[in-house]
Amino acid sequence: MTLLREGYHVEAAGSVSEAWEHLEAGRFDAVITDMRLPDGQGMEIIQRIQKSQRSERCVVMTAYGSAENAVEALKAGAFDYLTKPVDLKQFRAVVASAVQAHRAPAVQVKPMQPTAAVSDERAADAPGINGSGVTALDRLVGDSEPMRLVKSRIAKVARGMAPVLVRGESGTGKELVARAVHACSQRAEGPFVAVNCGAIPENLLEAEFFGAKKGSYTGSSQDRDGYFQAARSGTLFLDEIGDLPLAMQSKLLRAIQERSVRSIGSTQEEAVDVRIVSATHKDLHAEVQAGRFRQDLFYRLNVIEIAVPALRDRREDLPALCAALLARIAQDGGMPVPHLSTELLRRLALHPLDGNVRELENLLHRAVALNDGDELHLDLMGGNVATTMAAAEVASLTPAGLAARDDAPMQEPVAAPPSPAAAVAAFKPTPPTPPPLPSDLQAYLDQQEREILVRALHESGFNRTAAAARLGMSLRQIRYRIARLGITTPNGDDGASSHVDD
Repeated sequence: MTLLREGYHVEAAGSVSEAWEHLEAGRFDAVITDMRLPDGQGMEIIQRIQKSQRSERCVVMTAYGSAENAVEALKAGAFDYLTKPVDLKQFRAVVASAVQAHRAPAVQVKPMQPTAAVSDERAADAPGINGSGVTALDRLVGDSEPMRLVKSRIAKVARGMAPVLVRGESGTGKELVARAVHACSQRAEGPFVAVNCGAIPENLLEAEFFGAKKGSYTGSSQDRDGYFQAARSGTLFLDEIGDLPLAMQSKLLRAIQERSVRSIGSTQEEAVDVRIVSATHKDLHAEVQAGRFRQDLFYRLNVIEIAVPALRDRREDLPALCAALLARIAQDGGMPVPHLSTELLRRLALHPLDGNVRELENLLHRAVALNDGDELHLDLMGGNVATTMAAAEVASLTPAGLAARDDAPMQEPVAAPPSPAAAVAAFKPTPPTPPPLPSDLQAYLDQQEREILVRALHESGFNRTAAAARLGMSLRQIRYRIARLGITTPNGDDGASSHVDD
């Protein structure tokens, strides 16, 4: 009835089979389904829509506190979810986001049933990526296979409301990926609010995230919005989410689950319509095991994961990245774009680039600043002797290098130097040869497990409780493994001398 009053054309169904009859008879903009239906699960509708590659957006209603159902639905392809009892204001906002078009007049009135298909007759069948989305994807420079996979995943996950976790090393461009997710989504016209969770003092976290009322703390002279309020109808990007203290993690979890926040000094909660995209360079699985990150928050944030590749895994993108970075550096400095030589690319290809794209940009900035001729010269600050020696050895193996050596045979005239891309490909490090397969798999695995256990016991002073905690096991589990592998420990959990069989 709420949707009919909003002007939508609503068709209702009381079961999975009846809902699918409606879907086979026509096209809709959104499907709203309960999780439990008389003849099956609402999840079946989502899966069939995804399998049939239909364009309908699915919104799932779940019982209060059924977080695992909501996460499962989002992973299956649902656009969004609502928890019961459903807040009608939030319900209308979610449906409006799913439909993404002007309201159409209602042409049919039927009683509301557990599953409903909603359509707006003037909405587009399948919205594509808008112009800002294409621009944002273009900023992710590179056409290597890892980058093509990243761009494809961005275009796919941007269609829904599921939280996204962007994972990657420092300097790989996680914020660019988050901005691309926002720009490719239906929220592109809304704000994109980026927050560095590790840069906010702990005593200010709650006020910064949720806002504060006038007079709620010393120096609070007026009401102020927090990041959640500032990101209404848009995307909230939580960078370095792994740096949040545990106390704040629990408050953030509630805000994400309830989609409402309470400002400091306020007695009322206010609904906030934001999509959460977070990023981290940490291994959150390990952080959860170590007790430094809440498991329930991890599963809320990690509904969809985008892994950003390190630069060493996509070195074929070096020429394009260097060209794009030099163009930007030249534009910022009001100078012509410097020439990108094959030798410069060769040296970059040999450099570890552990800082990824950020380190690459730093090196190019330095090269431009120290440039005193037509070509750039890479300044590695003499800090990587192995790289410099490797570069010299590689240079000596080129035709020009061989011709210059006294002991080299006479050479025919050499051809023109290879292109930058060819130079990078030619000097791409050879992957290591994998170890041979074990002849006795169980014995090999037992030996690996034994070495890990012994190391953990040594590092914990042979305190089995501490060693078990480090390995994510219970005391009973580690005792069983110690006994099975015949490991003798000098101290028991209480510090007394003991044997594992005691």
